[in-house]
Amino acid sequence: MVLLLIFLVVLHLITLAMLLISTLEKSWWVWADSEITDLWYNCFHDNASSTWLCAATNESDWLQSVQALMVLSVVFSSISFLVFLVQLLTLTKGGLFYFTGFCQAFAGFTDFAACLIFTFHRKEILSDSRDLNKGHFGYCFILAWMCVPLLLVSGVLYVHLRKKQ
Repeated sequence: MVLLLIFLVVLHLITLAMLLISTLEKSWWVWADSEITDLWYNCFHDNASSTWLCAATNESDWLQSVQALMVLSVVFSSISFLVFLVQLLTLTKGGLFYFTGFCQAFAGFTDFAACLIFTFHRKEILSDSRDLNKGHFGYCFILAWMCVPLLLVSGVLYVHLRKKQ
C-alpha cells in the first residue's frame, strides 16, 4: 500500500509539472523553426540578436476558452494535491479520498476539453493568413494531451485508495 501511495504522489507531481509546462511554455503550434505560437504569445526568432520577439496573441473566444480550461486544470490539480495532503493527516482509518479523486478527474476533463477545442478550432484560434498545412502541433500541445489519461487514471486511483494506519 505504501508503494501505491508513493506511486500516486509521484504521478500527481509529474502530471502537475506537465500541466504547468503545457500551459506556460511557448509551443502549442509551430510554423517553422523560427516561429511559434502558444496560448498567450506569438513569437518569432530574430537571428540578428538571437532572441525571441513575442507579441500577444489575437484574442478570440476559442482561445480564451482554451486558456481558461488549461488554467482551471492546473488549479484543480493543485487543489487536489493539497487536499490529498490534508486528507492524509485528517482522514479516519478506512476513509476514501473521494474529493481528491474527483478534483483530479475534473482537472483531466478540463484539460481534455481544452485540447479538443484547440484541435478542432485551431484555424479560428490562430487566425493567421498563413496556411495551417505549413505548421504543426508543438510539444506543449502533445504534453497537454498526454496529461489527459494520466489525470483521469490518477483520479480513479485516488477514489479507490483507502487510508490505512
